[in-house]
Amino acid sequence: MRERNTPMTAFSERAVRALHRPKRDENTSSSLGHRLARGLGWFSLALGLTETLAPRAVARAIGVRDRRLTLMALGAREIASGIGILSGSKTTPWVWARVGGDLMDLALLGMASPTRGRHKRELATKIALARGVVAGAMALDTVAAVWLTGAAVRRSRVLRRVQHGQATITIGAPVEQVYAFFRDFENLPKFMAHLVSVSKIDDKRSFWRAKAPGGATVAWEATILEDRPCEFIAWRSREGADIDNSGTVRFVPAPGDRGTEIHVSLRYHAPGGKLGVALAKLFGEEPTMQIRGDLRRLKQVIETGEVVHSDASIHRGMHAARPVERPSDTQEERQESMP
Repeated sequence: MRERNTPMTAFSERAVRALHRPKRDENTSSSLGHRLARGLGWFSLALGLTETLAPRAVARAIGVRDRRLTLMALGAREIASGIGILSGSKTTPWVWARVGGDLMDLALLGMASPTRGRHKRELATKIALARGVVAGAMALDTVAAVWLTGAAVRRSRVLRRVQHGQATITIGAPVEQVYAFFRDFENLPKFMAHLVSVSKIDDKRSFWRAKAPGGATVAWEATILEDRPCEFIAWRSREGADIDNSGTVRFVPAPGDRGTEIHVSLRYHAPGGKLGVALAKLFGEEPTMQIRGDLRRLKQVIETGEVVHSDASIHRGMHAARPVERPSDTQEERQESMP
């Protein structure tokens, strides 16, 4: 038996990535945060350009003294924040930078006081309005930053629960036979150790049941996304599954007319809580090892018609490394056979 890992084709890699794109409803807050952040990015860019190109006009508008260099420096900071946010690279730190800039602006406006004169009340009103605008902008910046940070934390937790494994094996049978056996998903429990049953619903859909610790079972409905006879199968679980999973199988004629190379890639997303812990134990900490074991059993089923068990697999507990005695092997027969 020859078993080796080979890189998947570019098409298969794209297919696997497509299967695991986050669902739209899972990223609602993240989408809102990004849309709000982009709006703030454009606002920051416009404000920064105004402060840089017309600092005196800005000073008059907010009721402070002509601080040309200070306003130009603040404008440069706003431009940098706007570009950083709109670039889409590390958006969250740039939004938090805007929150810090808002605090700086409030501190500067807090130190500003109108000079004595007949326009003192008017200037005080302008400063108060400027403080209100900055406070409002800081509130929006904080909301966007919190949304984006929360989405990043949730995404990292999700990624830690995503398990991916792939393996390849060569089976001494033609591609047509291997594909036909695998394509009938009801055959999968014959070699996949964790599966209890797979029931066909129609040509595209099937219902899967798998073993879980404590005698429990988990279940999901799967849909075939792509099926190229004797070449490629891609499937994924439908919404509401106990475990979100997907996979691809590629069938390739083995070199030298030695049968079929079968390439399997599986990815699953274990939920949180006790169920996630149970499923992690079910599928193992190393999915690739489990897939390799399943493929070995598939090879045995197709080539010999059954899974071959070792001596160790038919005994419980410690035992001598010798065949099981047949009932006919009586003590008298063994004595008679002795010289």
